[in-house]
Amino acid sequence: MVTLSPATPVLASAPTLRVGPFATLPNLVTLVRTVTAVTLGVLAEATSSLTLAVVAYAIFWMGDLLDGWSARRLRQETRAGAVFDIVSDRACVAVLCAGLVSMVPGVTPVALVFLLSFMVLDAMLSLSFLCWPVVSPNYFHVVDRRVWQLNWSPAGKAANSAGVIGAVALGLNGVALVVALLVVAVKLWSSVRVVHLIEAHGL
Repeated sequence: MVTLSPATPVLASAPTLRVGPFATLPNLVTLVRTVTAVTLGVLAEATSSLTLAVVAYAIFWMGDLLDGWSARRLRQETRAGAVFDIVSDRACVAVLCAGLVSMVPGVTPVALVFLLSFMVLDAMLSLSFLCWPVVSPNYFHVVDRRVWQLNWSPAGKAANSAGVIGAVALGLNGVALVVALLVVAVKLWSSVRVVHLIEAHGL
């Protein structure tokens, strides 16, 4: 049975589940950074501008940090905001990866593995928090600490993206591919574990 700490932002019981409010500053940050990053990403691909692509990625990355920080700081974490963030991340990454492949064809195998992992495996895994009364994946440690550590702890988030991106930035596409495959393995293991948790709790 899952024990939820009173200090953890959770939604107490099914009859009183609330997903909002949606009109919050963190969600506005998510909206602005998504529209800006996607727009610049599309323009970068259309003009084959690697500089624009880098700026688009920087806006996406900084905005992703800012919306999470502001949600915690202002105590405006919501389930709607968590889902909005998850969906927006995929929109940004899909556009930025497509642009990168068109400008640097050598990263195609890495982008393929990374996209399939992030867009499908990680998306379903991230949305699995909705099966439990927690506000977002950031609090999944109250459900399963190991899955949280591997995927949504600060170290887990960094390992799941920084390794691939860093290797690509250094031109080490082979290393990036190996790291991307390792991330897939982690996501698969985590997904199987979450499925077993769902079945065990009769959800």
